[in-house]
Amino acid sequence: MLSAMPAPPTPPEPARPVSIEQWLAIPEEKRAQLIHGKIVYDAMPGPKHGAAQGGVFVQIWPYNRRSGGGDKPGGWWISQEVDMVVGGIGCRPDVVGWRRDRHERVPEPDARGVVTAVPDFVCEVLSASTARYDQGEKRDAYFQSGVAHYWLVDPSYKTLTVLERTERGYVIVLVAGPGDAVRAVPFDGVEIPVGDLFLDEGETERGEDR
Repeated sequence: MLSAMPAPPTPPEPARPVSIEQWLAIPEEKRAQLIHGKIVYDAMPGPKHGAAQGGVFVQIWPYNRRSGGGDKPGGWWISQEVDMVVGGIGCRPDVVGWRRDRHERVPEPDARGVVTAVPDFVCEVLSASTARYDQGEKRDAYFQSGVAHYWLVDPSYKTLTVLERTERGYVIVLVAGPGDAVRAVPFDGVEIPVGDLFLDEGETERGEDR
């Protein structure tokens, strides 16, 4: 007598995509992002990450005014870590900016508490927990939504990478490191000493104290 074959195991149901509302309900200190329906947690930023983020913000801050004049730039709304929905993902860019000629007023959160106005500029500071997303899914989402200028700052290698949007994708227009002073679009009205974006880790690193 033949024994009955056991029934094949029932495959698990696919996880339901997380909604924007569920993402926003996560406490901010947990540093969660929503990448294509999946929650991704960032590690708490260390001093190098914070210094690089603040360094970018300080260097481009002169643009955060209604208009320039003479040698003074202007014409941007600039902020940090704004809760946003961009290209279908929920994110908090390290530094973000909108052109004032496209937005008469600074973009405000909607009823859910997120800003949906597509920024003209995004800067992300790379870390071990975020680099794959900043250079992958988030980069794709920024491109698809129309973000024109995308900067990547790497505190480990102390580099600034500037990308511009083209019809086929982002192209790298500048890579700079310590010792370089650059004028990087869209903020090329100010000269940025790239080394100033990062923590000064002592004279030994520069070979002046062995």
